[in-house]
Amino acid sequence: MYSLKLMDILFDIFRKGVIFSMKKWLTMMFASLFFVLAACGDGDSATEIETIHFADAGWDSIRFHNSVAQTIIENGYGYDTEVTNGTSTATLQALQQGDLNVYMEVWTDNLEEIYTKAIDRGDIVRAATNFDDNTQGLYVPRYVIEGDSERGIEPVAPDLKTVKDLEKYADVFIDPEDTSKGRVVGAPSSWIISEYLDEKLKTYGLDEQYNYLVPGSDSAIVASLAGAVKQGEPWVGCCWSPTWVTASFDLVLLEDEPFDLEKWEEDRSTEFPPNDVVIAVHKDFPTQAEDVYEFLQKYETSNTLTEEALDYMNENDASPEEAAKWWMNEHEDIWTSWVPEDIAEKVKSAIQ
Repeated sequence: MYSLKLMDILFDIFRKGVIFSMKKWLTMMFASLFFVLAACGDGDSATEIETIHFADAGWDSIRFHNSVAQTIIENGYGYDTEVTNGTSTATLQALQQGDLNVYMEVWTDNLEEIYTKAIDRGDIVRAATNFDDNTQGLYVPRYVIEGDSERGIEPVAPDLKTVKDLEKYADVFIDPEDTSKGRVVGAPSSWIISEYLDEKLKTYGLDEQYNYLVPGSDSAIVASLAGAVKQGEPWVGCCWSPTWVTASFDLVLLEDEPFDLEKWEEDRSTEFPPNDVVIAVHKDFPTQAEDVYEFLQKYETSNTLTEEALDYMNENDASPEEAAKWWMNEHEDIWTSWVPEDIAEKVKSAIQ
């Protein structure tokens, strides 16, 4: 009787030991398999890419630069490309998440908080500075200050020099929908610069004399300005370079207090900060398309070069794609320095 119980006990111990060993072995096996598969998966995501996705944050210059890069990438490197539209914030977040691969114009100071955090976390990588000689702020047509004798326009704000000086001229820039105040044409609500300008007007007390108009798009700003220039009427509002507007119209950027980071962050009471406009890519892109990343690292233009293309778009009613091909034919010496000779030859053949 006791021997049978002892046999049962020994058998139970043996059975449990085998099961434990089996469980341990299976656990180790699946763990090993998981890491092997994970390693294979990471390798695929890091090295395999067929279509390169670009961000379109809603203005002409980024569309032009997208088109230049796309023309080179498609014809020289053989990748497909696609463009996704969205606000500055939404497209930069999509770049962080890997839904987009390339952002040709990140206005770093306008998107400082999001951009800096994304860089610090390693979600995105700065490939190059596209241009750094741009400006932004409140502009007026020069004839508002100096007049235009050829058009018979008298100066209506001869002492207007700074943003603060606008307090003296609310009756010049009258809001047609509220004649008790002047009107400042701002930026679309999805642009961070709109928030900055609104805060700046409040800091200077100009919100008591002016209504801040938030247009629906950059084209609405241009239409408002172009209409005023055509009629020779006063206009004050948001503008920036590079645009075909600043290239085509004689505009004056209103001065402000010299840039001071502490004051700027406190209440926007200085001129806009210097704004490096960079090319950024998702963190995986340098290994997903190493050859294209090397090309983007060499991509560099300027305010003047970009405005040439934007002016061509306006004068010829051309698309960004058409402007890109025109610009590349005009400046072959510039873009061919970004790529190897064999790539340049393929692209040149495609755009002739």
